[in-house]
Amino acid sequence: MPTRLTPADVERIAALAHLELTASETERFTRQLGDILTYFDQLQHIDTTGVPATTNPVTSAPVMREDTPTPSLPRDEALANAPDPGGHGLFRVPKVIG
Repeated sequence: MPTRLTPADVERIAALAHLELTASETERFTRQLGDILTYFDQLQHIDTTGVPATTNPVTSAPVMREDTPTPSLPRDEALANAPDPGGHGLFRVPKVIG
């Protein structure tokens, strides 16, 4: 990792991201990205010996409710606010496939 991020580095990154930066943006992002890289460099020096790798901090299983059948909404109530129920007890929608 480079010790200093240069404006040329930021311009190259911006070009890869298809971004056009003004001179003031390039200056600001050079400083901000440099600060981020400095922080990551600090993280590299933290001793993690004996710390187990973690892929997910949550160790408990999700709480599931019982799958109990319940009555569904009556068809007339379900279709009450439909803009065009179609007269056959179904929702009529615009054709979206070929």
